[in-house]
Amino acid sequence: MSEKVYNVLFLCTGNSARSIMAEKLLEHWGRGRFKAYSAGSHPNGTVNPFAIEVLKSKSLPTEGLRSKSWDEFAQPDSPHLDFVFTVCDNAAGEVCPYWPGQPMTAHWGVEDPAAVEGTDEEKLWAFRQIANFLENRIKIFTSLRLEAIDHMHIKQEIEAIGQLEAPQA
Repeated sequence: MSEKVYNVLFLCTGNSARSIMAEKLLEHWGRGRFKAYSAGSHPNGTVNPFAIEVLKSKSLPTEGLRSKSWDEFAQPDSPHLDFVFTVCDNAAGEVCPYWPGQPMTAHWGVEDPAAVEGTDEEKLWAFRQIANFLENRIKIFTSLRLEAIDHMHIKQEIEAIGQLEAPQA
């Protein structure tokens, strides 16, 4: 019997950096157990070049990445979602999207590295910091034995992962 593949959607506002990086990081660390997607409540239409640079530096594929609306995942023929994680930062005054329906949800907020001002080196550093932090959360998530624990405990675990202290971008 094959192992269940869990569909995971990462949401933020612009779908240009955090959710894009989280999508590719989960695809990598999920090792086939997870199919990752990303979207935004107000997608800005482009993927941030610093996000692409960080993903490439981690030897992760970047072809086909695009900024897209969460509306694409609310269609009748959309994949059934098992988990939805918001990665927007409430403290920055962003509006985090709310996802209705049955998937298990948690808020994994991190600062938006695209909001960092400064030199290109400073911006790239911010993107690396956020990507590394998301990668740590994702590694913890992928280590959970989801098939062996009940829904209530899964919910507690994914919410606890979202409470890990995030770095300042």
